[in-house]
Amino acid sequence: MKVHTTNYFDTFIEVAEDTKAACGIKPPSKGEKKTIAEMQYDRIAKHPYRYTSDEVLFQVFADRNDLAEAEYDQARAQFFSKGQACFRASPLTKTYGFGVHCDSDGKMAIYGVETAEYGEFVADKNLKKVKAMKSSRK
Repeated sequence: MKVHTTNYFDTFIEVAEDTKAACGIKPPSKGEKKTIAEMQYDRIAKHPYRYTSDEVLFQVFADRNDLAEAEYDQARAQFFSKGQACFRASPLTKTYGFGVHCDSDGKMAIYGVETAEYGEFVADKNLKKVKAMKSSRK
């Protein structure tokens, strides 16, 4: 079985060209169940450079589907047996104004578009840069 990955290495994912966010905004709560954006934000903001994209995306999937830890290995293999949307499609980069830096180990941290660090990553000639996907196809 082919295993797909969403991990980036030594890469900065810039906010989408059509984002309306002028700064990084913590995703708002919408009821009792956390949104995907909230779950991604909580995991990365509270633990910068601790998790890879694959780890964050799978944990959000596991939490949203109430998987028991005993089910993780099989569920993870199934989850990554088909391609998954990477952080270029995350609401954090498309809607909430965050860039995502992936270090040489693929571990991630988020930076608001208004921060000095965001600007430094964009200006870094030695760092690969990709843009988040646009929200609309226009």
